[in-house]
Amino acid sequence: MSEITREAVLTALSKVQEPELHQDLVTLGMVRDIEIEGDEVSFTVMLTTPACPLRGKIEKESREAVLATGAKKVSVKLDSDVPNDGRMRGLVSMPIRNAIAVASGKGGVGKSTVSVNLAVALAQSGARVGLMDADIYGPNVPTMMGAPDMPEPQGQRLMPAETYGVKMMSMGFLAKPGQPLIWRGPMLNSAIRQFLSDVEWGELDYLIIDLPPGTGDASLSLAQALPLSGVVVVTMPQAVSIEDASRGLEMFRTLNVPIIGVVENMSYLTLPDGSRMDVFGQGGGEAMAKAAGVPFLGSIPLDPKVRIGGDTGKPIVINDPESDAAKALLVLAQSVAASVSVAALGGNNAPTINVV
Repeated sequence: MSEITREAVLTALSKVQEPELHQDLVTLGMVRDIEIEGDEVSFTVMLTTPACPLRGKIEKESREAVLATGAKKVSVKLDSDVPNDGRMRGLVSMPIRNAIAVASGKGGVGKSTVSVNLAVALAQSGARVGLMDADIYGPNVPTMMGAPDMPEPQGQRLMPAETYGVKMMSMGFLAKPGQPLIWRGPMLNSAIRQFLSDVEWGELDYLIIDLPPGTGDASLSLAQALPLSGVVVVTMPQAVSIEDASRGLEMFRTLNVPIIGVVENMSYLTLPDGSRMDVFGQGGGEAMAKAAGVPFLGSIPLDPKVRIGGDTGKPIVINDPESDAAKALLVLAQSVAASVSVAALGGNNAPTINVV
């Protein structure tokens, strides 16, 4: 048998395509640390996100390609290096590679639930994740994440709380329980900027921002203060929710913020006999996404365990990972991570328009 060479391994792997980026692993620089001992080969594939939805396919095809060189044993290690979207975020002291807003046109559609579970799912995959609760008027993230208090400040820096591997900051940490926040636009703008500039976030692969509902000052202030990788729009199936979500989507489009896609929450209820009840209608989110020309990121079923998880500070992706809702949220996290990686590596780095 002829000796297996590094060049032969690279040639074999140059035939393996990264499914999302449509280029081969070698051209993308994803192959690292090739080691050859006789007929045994090991190497690392650096994925663009630890939440890669096609990691199994990449691993299988890489192993098969190298086995075809005559290797008897092939060890493939999957690691990740999340790309930076290229946007300058001067208010933040440490690099935030991707900033993803979660928005809705109206309240009560489960936007905070999606934000929390999206952040936790990404952290579970191995990513460095922050969660900023910018819903100033209804800061529910501390309750939903089981973090009633934040650490003591260190000097002039606010220290984020951390649970489930997610760093988080919320006005809920700073206001007294039950205290109403009666703020006008300039105060909102100041609070959001402080959450960015005065919090010790550290280096993050993803910062998830839970926005307040609607198209008001907080969303405008955020788009002005923090260039966004993109926004996920949450809706429910019924017409009134779709109408409001469409307005929110078009607002972000006007601000030149990339639309990652639309997710439909509370899509259906699974009954004990296995049948589905469309409590709030059917297919509205997908139809909205199609009409707007943006991706549809999937449907999340209505499940009482989601509400229980939020009330008890145990997100459903942690508390019941095998439930249909948790699986749908995991797929959502993988889709969002893949989308921002493709945009970052594809040169989709147009500057965000600042609104004065």
